[in-house]
Formats: sequence, C-alpha cells, structure tokens
Amino acid sequence: MSKYKVTLETYSVADTQCFGERLGHWVKQNGNPLCMALVGDLGTGKTHMSQGIAKGLGVTEEITSPTFSLMNTYMTLAGEIYHFDLYRMDDVSELENIGFYEFTEDQISIVEWADKFSDELPEETLWIRIVPIDEHSRAITLESDLIDHETLVEIGGIYVVGN
Repeated sequence: MSKYKVTLETYSVADTQCFGERLGHWVKQNGNPLCMALVGDLGTGKTHMSQGIAKGLGVTEEITSPTFSLMNTYMTLAGEIYHFDLYRMDDVSELENIGFYEFTEDQISIVEWADKFSDELPEETLWIRIVPIDEHSRAITLESDLIDHETLVEIGGIYVVGN
C-alpha cells in the first residue's frame, strides 16, 4: 500500500482526458522522470488517461494504445515519452526484451496494465487506479510513496473528492 493516496472523480471521457492533461502538465513542470502506472479493467479509460497525460507533456501526435506493439515512443521538446501496454504480456522475461527497465527507471513513462507486473516497476511509480462508477463516470485513485498528499490534491484539482 502506498504512503499517500487521493481519490478523484471524472464524469466523461473528456474529463478523464482533461485530468490526464493536468497530470501531464505537472510532470512536465516538475522535470523529474516518473513512471505512471495505469490500472483498470478493459474499457475503463486507461488509454483516454494516457492520451491526456501525453498531451499535457507536449505530445502533439495521435496517442494510441500500444496493445500490439507493446511500446510506443513519443517525442516532445522535453524528450521522449515511453508508453507501454502490458496486456498481452505473460512472463516477466518479456519485459527485458522490450527495454522496459531501461525506459521506466529514469525516463517519463506511462504503463497500461501495470498491475500485471507491479513488482517490476520503479519505486517512484505513481499508481493511477481507474474504476467505473457508471457508463461515463470514473473513480480515479492516485497513489504514491514519493509524491505527498498535498501535491496529489493539487494535481487532482477540481476532480478531488472527499480527501
């Protein structure tokens, strides 16, 4: 269990992407490498969140889930962003084959289906758990050992509930 935790709610795909963009802006301004681990069932909005994060980081090209390619790389003025989708991976040895450790340790990375290999992620990981409330709304929990509660609330902005 993470040391710091904040819960948010979004009410549409646009809200989820907008929050993701807000998070991406924060990561960009912070200037430190960060692994963002997205967790949620199929169709809960992990890719929508990734799209928002990437936009906030300055990615201008279309963001798609790397379900079949396993990893997409996007260029920004601040450097490269690595976007992983671990859904089709079954064995931890496959992570080495795609350079997972190299790209998540000291880089900015977004990892969908991160819970499949949670023990393989860096200590500094920001966990983003997405759970459907209804067809459009999502409860999003941010968890971190590194980013304190006050900062998580600041990142969450208007989407924070009951913290």
